[in-house]
Amino acid sequence: MKKERRRLGDRKDAKLIRDIDELHIAMAHCYPNRTDNEAYISEQIELEPIRKWISEHPDVEFAYTFFHVIVAALMKLLVVRPKLNRFITNRRYYQRNERSVGFIVKKAFTDEAGEGMAVLKSDENTNIFGVHEAIKAQVIPCREGKSNGTENSMKIFKKLPNWITRIVFNVVRHMSDKGTLPKSITDGDSNHCSVFVTNLGSIGLKCGYHHLSNYGTSSVFVVIGEKKLSPFYDENGNVTMKETLDIGLTIDERIADGFYYARSVKILKKILSHPELLELPFETAVEI
Repeated sequence: MKKERRRLGDRKDAKLIRDIDELHIAMAHCYPNRTDNEAYISEQIELEPIRKWISEHPDVEFAYTFFHVIVAALMKLLVVRPKLNRFITNRRYYQRNERSVGFIVKKAFTDEAGEGMAVLKSDENTNIFGVHEAIKAQVIPCREGKSNGTENSMKIFKKLPNWITRIVFNVVRHMSDKGTLPKSITDGDSNHCSVFVTNLGSIGLKCGYHHLSNYGTSSVFVVIGEKKLSPFYDENGNVTMKETLDIGLTIDERIADGFYYARSVKILKKILSHPELLELPFETAVEI
């Protein structure tokens, strides 16, 4: 994204949006908390096109998965649908300077294993191959036990009394609202990403609603469910069973209107039904 000069009212991580209509200005003041403005959208994705694309792009060292394709599709969506890359804090609307997707990495599939945070960033020229390499660069070190700056910063709280931790986190929340947290913290924090993704299907759970958070700046939370067989009917009533998965999106309804969200979901489904679109730079338009 082209870097613009910072103006009065802008944050380090975002530009103040100055041309908001009166209805959305009122919404930010009437309903100031992100968790009070959650809208939930559930969609079913047919997996055969993605499976076919993955089979045509083998990677022995770090195989492509459905998750990688979906994350790449979300990152492309942030480019072609820029209002999804907005957030509201202190009753003001902001457009992010960067596009990012965050997710939690389970370090091992055991009850005792810990979790780490991964954050991916992209620009207009990124494609799925760049996203795949970025995921690889984050996931492998995490599963080897390495921590990012945000995780290292949080380790100190294990040694502090609870009352001091509470004071520190009150300061952190205030700095987050003002946009003054250092990049060493926000760059590795999924709560400050454009989209927060969780892959429940990887641990055998169905897709479901997940709340947003008043902390941080994430306005979109995406839940990926487990694979399953679903019936598809033709115009004659004949049924065919196809492999699918459900995707749930929890969004802050204040950052765009229903028409914009509906069109965005249609574009996301178009991308996932034609994964070859992700081979092009993310700025390439998608027709629906």
